[in-house]
Parts: sequence; C-alpha cells; structure tokens
Amino acid sequence: MIPGSSDKPQGKATPLMREQRVTLARSGAAPPSQGAVFSKVLRYRLPDGQTDEPATVEVAGSFNNWQRVPLQRDGKLDSWHATIHHIPGNKTHHYMLLIDGKPTMDPASDGMAVPHGAQEERYALDTARGPRVLMMFAMTK
Repeated sequence: MIPGSSDKPQGKATPLMREQRVTLARSGAAPPSQGAVFSKVLRYRLPDGQTDEPATVEVAGSFNNWQRVPLQRDGKLDSWHATIHHIPGNKTHHYMLLIDGKPTMDPASDGMAVPHGAQEERYALDTARGPRVLMMFAMTK
C-alpha cells in the first residue's frame, strides 16, 4: 500500500459531501484539508447593564479567510450565535467579534495576539499594549 493512500474505493461524492462543498462555496470558507477539522459555536451576549441591541453581530477570522459571518439572534437564550464548520484543527486561529462593524472583546476567547498582515490589522482591537486580535485554539482528538 502507498503511504497516505486509502484502501477505500474512489467513487462518486455522497450527497453529504456535495452539500458540504455547496455550503463552503457559499460561505467563502476553504474546503477542509486532509487533516482534522472541527466545528465551533460562537456566542455573544450583551454586557451587563447594556440594553441597546446591536444592529449586526458578526465574526471573521483566519479560519474563513476573514469573511464576515453573521451571528443569528436567539431570543430564548438572549444571545447571538453562529456555528462555524470545517475549522482546520491542531493550530491557533486569529479572529474578531464585530458588533455593528466594530471590533469587540470576546470573553470566551482563548487569549489575544499581535495581528499579522493587513487583514488582521484591519480587524484589530486597540489595547494598552497595542493592536490585538482574539485567539482560538483549534485542538482536535
């Protein structure tokens, strides 16, 4: 057997595989590589004491080529959420939560990092230590 090859027959794509490709094409996300991938639910809640709801809540990051993805309002949970699929695993991703188009801190982030490149600098938060983007550790089993 050739290393890296599979003993599974190479047949037609299954309906699920076709659906995944269509979803990725619409979202602008890169297709999953041969490596491990995972999905992540991102949530945003209004900070304590804030009552004015934003017009838009979005997320953009290195996991989807910095394309903005809107979070959907969930009245029952009083929050916004989006599930991001096919995130390449076993690496750190940079991202930013955007409230009405402005970068905002995400208390659920795994930390902050210095932005690298024009795309990340575009979405960076101004902090006392300089511009920063949020980090997400993408570990898979």
